[in-house]
Order: sequence, then structure tokens, then C-alpha cells
Amino acid sequence: MIKENLANIKDALPEYVTLVAVSKTKPETDIMAAYEAGQRVFGENKIQEMAQKWEKLPKDIEWHMIGHVQRNKVKYMAEFVSLVHGVDSLRLLTEINKQAMKHNRIIPCLLQIHIAEESTKFGLNTSELNALLTSNEFKALENVRICGLMGMATFTENQTQIRKEFGNLKTIYDSVKKKIDSLSILSMGMSGDYQVAIEEGSTMVRIGSSIFGVRNYN
Repeated sequence: MIKENLANIKDALPEYVTLVAVSKTKPETDIMAAYEAGQRVFGENKIQEMAQKWEKLPKDIEWHMIGHVQRNKVKYMAEFVSLVHGVDSLRLLTEINKQAMKHNRIIPCLLQIHIAEESTKFGLNTSELNALLTSNEFKALENVRICGLMGMATFTENQTQIRKEFGNLKTIYDSVKKKIDSLSILSMGMSGDYQVAIEEGSTMVRIGSSIFGVRNYN
């Protein structure tokens, strides 16, 4: 089932779009089924769960941290994480930089932008984003690399609203890319809205339930 789901989704994705298979809460057997079907990029939302899976699973897997990141947990993933999606403050970026330095690494990061009409979603607004990018503290960080932006749309059936929010993020991305040439990733879109996200310019989608089936949080 996982192999078939994965093949169907990959067939539907443009070549330039990276698929992050969201494996949070899923057992290692499910991840290996996707791995054996050719998937190498997996997303987790809990750092310690991700670290446990990294210990046991093939080392050519790219692990993406897609959840909200607590600064005191960064040290557990600094050795291996391939991309941190949800960077929403200079303080967090500074901690990632500090832990990356200990492992002699440069950790790629995405800045999370708040585009939804839900206060529960994390992310920077445009003025906070500009303040971060122009600060001397940010410019001094040598062990992180900002390679894109990430955002999550409002959880709603209203496709017009979702499209508007993704379009807004693409506009912000285009503006930031003029200042940071290294930007190449626009991560937006999940199982329920990734087609719209791609139409609005997404280059990376995070898909879990459409690959692995419905999650059991118990």
C-alpha cells in the first residue's frame, strides 16, 4: 500500500518538487517500506523520535525536522538533521548555529512565515522577517544557511483562502530571494492542499497520511 501510494504521488508531482514523506508517529517498518520504494527524504515533528529513527535506519536518509523546534532540544539533532523547516526566531537560529558549530556543520534552515488566519500557527510576520534578515546578529551566524521559506495555510475547506495564503508566501519568497541569493526552497503544501501549493509556486511538499495512511496518536 505504501509503495503504491508513494508511486501515485510521485507520478503526480512535477520533477522540481521535493517530496518530504512525513513519517511522524509511524513505525520503522513503514519508513523502510517507503525507503525500499525509493523514498529518501522523511519528515518528523519530534526531535527525540527523529533521533531514535536516525540511529536505527539507513544513513542515506535525509531527516527533515518539520515540527515546532524547542531550543533545548536542538542538540539532539544537530549531528545529522538535513533541513530544519520551522525556524521562527533569531534565538532559535542562534541556538542551531551554536550546536552546528560543535559538529563542524552548516545546518540548512527554512524560515517559517505566518500566513494563516489561525493564531495557533507559528511563524514570523513580514516585519519580524525583515528585522531578522537585516540584523547584525543574523549576519554573524556562520554555521546555518537559510535556503528557503516555509508556511502552513489555514486549516479550512475554503480553497480560495488557501490559494491566497500560498500566493502571499510566494510573493514574500520572491522578495527575500532578491536579498538572499541562496534561497531555493519554498516549502508549502501538505496532503490536503499540496496541489494548490504547487500551482502557487511550492518546490517542496510535506505529505504523510496520503502515503502512510491515517495516523494513530494513541
